[in-house]
Amino acid sequence: MSFAKLLDQIGGMGRFQVINVALLAVPMLFMACHNLLQNFTAAVPSHHCHVATNSTCGGNFTTAVYCGDFLAASIPTDGGVPHKCHRFVTPQWQLLNPNFTGAEEAEAETEPCPDGWSYDGSVFASTIVTEWDLVCQFRTLKQMAQSVYMAGVLLGAILFGSLSDKFGRKPLLIWSYLLMAVAGSCAAFAPSFTVYCTFRFLTGMALSGIGLNAMSLSVEWTPMQSRATVSMVTGYSYSAGQFILVGAAYAIRDWRWLQMATSFPFFAFFLYGWWFTESARWYATVGKMDEALTELQKVARINGRKEQGEKLSLEVLKAELQQDSTAAKHSFAMADLVRTPVVRRVTCCLCFVWFSTSFAYYGLAMDLQNFGLSIFLIQVIFGAIDIPAKLIAFVAICYLGRCITQAATLILAGLSIAANIFVPQDMQLLRTLFAVFGKGCLAASFNCVFLYTGELYPTVIRQTGMGFGNTMARVGGIVAPLVRMTGEYSPSLPLVIYGAAPIVSGIAACFLPETLDRPLPDTVGDVEQLNLEQQQGEGNCRAKAFHPEAPTLCLETKGTFLDSRPVGRAEKRAPEIADVSNSS
Repeated sequence: MSFAKLLDQIGGMGRFQVINVALLAVPMLFMACHNLLQNFTAAVPSHHCHVATNSTCGGNFTTAVYCGDFLAASIPTDGGVPHKCHRFVTPQWQLLNPNFTGAEEAEAETEPCPDGWSYDGSVFASTIVTEWDLVCQFRTLKQMAQSVYMAGVLLGAILFGSLSDKFGRKPLLIWSYLLMAVAGSCAAFAPSFTVYCTFRFLTGMALSGIGLNAMSLSVEWTPMQSRATVSMVTGYSYSAGQFILVGAAYAIRDWRWLQMATSFPFFAFFLYGWWFTESARWYATVGKMDEALTELQKVARINGRKEQGEKLSLEVLKAELQQDSTAAKHSFAMADLVRTPVVRRVTCCLCFVWFSTSFAYYGLAMDLQNFGLSIFLIQVIFGAIDIPAKLIAFVAICYLGRCITQAATLILAGLSIAANIFVPQDMQLLRTLFAVFGKGCLAASFNCVFLYTGELYPTVIRQTGMGFGNTMARVGGIVAPLVRMTGEYSPSLPLVIYGAAPIVSGIAACFLPETLDRPLPDTVGDVEQLNLEQQQGEGNCRAKAFHPEAPTLCLETKGTFLDSRPVGRAEKRAPEIADVSNSS
């Protein structure tokens, strides 16, 4: 836990930390663009079967017959608008008769669109839907494109989470920038839908690498008292990115140019990413004390604490970070996320939180065209709600704690989504208000869970834990579009599922330890220590009672001396923890 003292010695939240967070936050703007890009690049304009009006209107008909009349005679209506997926085998001219009753239209033979579709180009000049006709019997391909992207994010979370624990945060972040720039730009030139999905898959992988490593680099260089502020800054960067996306989509109505505009800036991020400083905390946990000392002295110089940095030496560093050096002798893998009882409980609870937050979030955010408002307006509203929501979450995180904030945001989100089950379809304004409130709660939940996960897992498996959490989030993102299809059986069923998941996970979040005002844990033993201190009720969601007069117990776990703490339930856990330590 002494790394926090080293950070204070070299400047705390100084010039380096401010520059570091700022440079890491800028790419977050365009991460939001890519996550929600298909709201615009895959927008479905009004459409109907194509009919050859240009060759038939005019010479072959009397002047009283216009192209509009020919369209009305060729395509059946559905709720007063041309049917999207069928046309009459032969034109039904009787439909133009003012005395027409409608029975003849029902009896007329129809067929799918053999000549393709005609699209309304008044809002978007081109989308992947109009480019590859992803409508009617091919409409599920649009959802598949988003699921393929989310599958890439899923694979990226699995790969980059463990690789960055092995090779470091900086190199994985830099190459993720390059992959995002190249794959995103190539998607803009995709000649076919299959090629487009391939590059979107790679883009999703890159996005995971950026999110995971940027968060770790910012948190691991940030003093304990400033972590919530840094988390809020990165969260607001993502929210601001939604406004950038709306502005870009409003100005660029062709999907290929919009795809390029949101991808090309990552070439610049790749170039300045070489300036980033690798996490000294990570260097210490893998036993590279020379590199850790170099990075700490570099940060001290930038923060104007050169003399304090020069006082550091390998001997001092090894003495201060002895437990990190001890942890470096052990190898860590995904199995360590469930090896000890406390970390196993943390992993299970976070699994629910990550999955349901992403599941419900993308269930709402990727369905903008069904709100009956301008897609640009509703995206602005969905982005704007993040500002007060994340500010309130920030205050709650700082004063009420992470656990209560996480649970409350999820439960409120689930209740607001489920409330739309009882709101009639014609009350669009009220339905939109509930959805916007739910989306704001989910955005706040995302803000909290990124910080909370980084504080709950120790340094030796932090990226692995973040990667696993992101994996569950991406599973939720993949499943979310598929749940929308259950609406064909019951219109309320998707809302029931989207609402129930956050409520269940909000209850699960109540079983997580509180990390407010706690130093970042470096070893698995530190996490066990935190749990032992809170088992009597200190600082978690379920109880607040703490009894300092209780007898105390000293334990030694993974070579780390755990301070005195109350016995009782904690005492019963001592042999269990000791057995885990010995087996490791």
